[in-house]
Amino acid sequence: MATFGTLSDRLTETFRNLRKKGQLTPADVDGTVREIRRALLDADVALPVVKEFTAAVRERALGDEVNRALNPAQQVVQIVNDELIGILGGQQRRLQFAKNPPTVIMLAGLQGSGKTTFAGKLAKMLEKDGHTPLLVACDLQRPNAVNQLQVVAERAGAAIYAPEPGNGVGDPVKVARDGVAHATRQQHDIVIIDTAGRLGVDAELMKQAGDIRTATQPDEVLFVIDAMIGQDAVNTAKAFQDGVDFTGVVLSKLDGDARGGAALSVASVTGRPIIFASTGEGLDDLEPFHPDRMASRILDLGDILTLIEQAQQAFDEAEAMKVAEKLATETFTLEDFLEQMQQMKKMGSMKKMLGMLPGMGSMKQQLEDFDEREIDRTEAIIRSMTIAERRNPKLLNGSRRLRIARGSGMTVTDVNQLVQRFEQAAKMMKTVARGGVPHIPGMGSIGGKPGASSKRGKQQKAKGSRSGNPAKRAAENAGIAAAAPATGSGFGLGGQKAPSEEDLAELQKLLGRG
Repeated sequence: MATFGTLSDRLTETFRNLRKKGQLTPADVDGTVREIRRALLDADVALPVVKEFTAAVRERALGDEVNRALNPAQQVVQIVNDELIGILGGQQRRLQFAKNPPTVIMLAGLQGSGKTTFAGKLAKMLEKDGHTPLLVACDLQRPNAVNQLQVVAERAGAAIYAPEPGNGVGDPVKVARDGVAHATRQQHDIVIIDTAGRLGVDAELMKQAGDIRTATQPDEVLFVIDAMIGQDAVNTAKAFQDGVDFTGVVLSKLDGDARGGAALSVASVTGRPIIFASTGEGLDDLEPFHPDRMASRILDLGDILTLIEQAQQAFDEAEAMKVAEKLATETFTLEDFLEQMQQMKKMGSMKKMLGMLPGMGSMKQQLEDFDEREIDRTEAIIRSMTIAERRNPKLLNGSRRLRIARGSGMTVTDVNQLVQRFEQAAKMMKTVARGGVPHIPGMGSIGGKPGASSKRGKQQKAKGSRSGNPAKRAAENAGIAAAAPATGSGFGLGGQKAPSEEDLAELQKLLGRG
């Protein structure tokens, strides 16, 4: 996430310097803690939070758990990871639903924090889970706020209750109360109330929000805060906590270029959990907030679990089983390859997915240079082939390749490279389908030591995957360890090494970049 880019870079550099040392002295620990303190302050984290965090890290780093560790530097990374999870809220907190519907969710926050957009994102997410949300337009002050919510509701495919035109006309408290009654009559099980914001905290804003809360008795009051707000985040959060007493926090605009101190301050200062993180402008760019995964991203240790969950949503299990069977029987064709790429496109930005891999924070420029359109170009080449050619690439002689290149607007070299990439990908995926661990040049076996592929593959095949979850099973078969011990010698937890530039280049080739 771009918001934590600078902080992540600073912490990663600090730990890299620490790994050059063998046994850690108190001076080494103090120097590391001092760098962590500077990094957090530069990221606009609130001073009380920084003091508490660094004191806890220092105390644990000077204790026996580090002195007795086989890899003291690695143990310090683990301690920082644990303490980051703590200040981000500890355990994940989900929405609390009412025993008797409808569940009423009230949104509060400053003007421009992203409440209206979040209302649409939340409605869409809840609809996917089988709920029937109703959006209620109670922001009657901001010009065109009601119209904006109507547009967002239409894009999200959600129902909306907007009896007043807004622009200063109407009573927001009455609209909120009537909206809940309307939801009950129409059998909507969730009500999302979009309230008015101001450019700054004021008494009128708090009174209106407090009156809406009293009138509707919401089950959740979510405080939406802009992650780019900086040092003022804590003061704003405290003002809303005193005035409205919210039950949870939503971080918006986490894809921005700010320093991200709000995220690390709000949960700790207010004692209220962060429930959602908004990571982009699209209505699908909303994630449940996982403190442990966010800490892992900040420390550039990757976020494999979120990647697996996104794959679960994008890939059809029945289709995945068919593909696995084709790979195992060596009947995987360019048609199947095209379908797989289209499924990957459903997961969203390839850059964002690659950014969730461990160690990719140190390769920002290479990720930035990654061209998302290469998948479209690959698709154009395959679509320029006949059905027979897609099913049997061996038919592709020189004249056929020239015809395909002209038809797709590409070169013969591009067609040749695609065929080579297809053969490589098919070979690698066949290894996974048979329960082995694929070997990528420069990376050895994924999740294991170079040369360990065949042995591990036999073990996996013999005992089978332990997981009933297809995405998790695929991850296990690919050798991704979800709970690796923090005693490895590589970068990050569990000895995961940061990919080299050669690794990324190879990955880009497999994904469609020649």
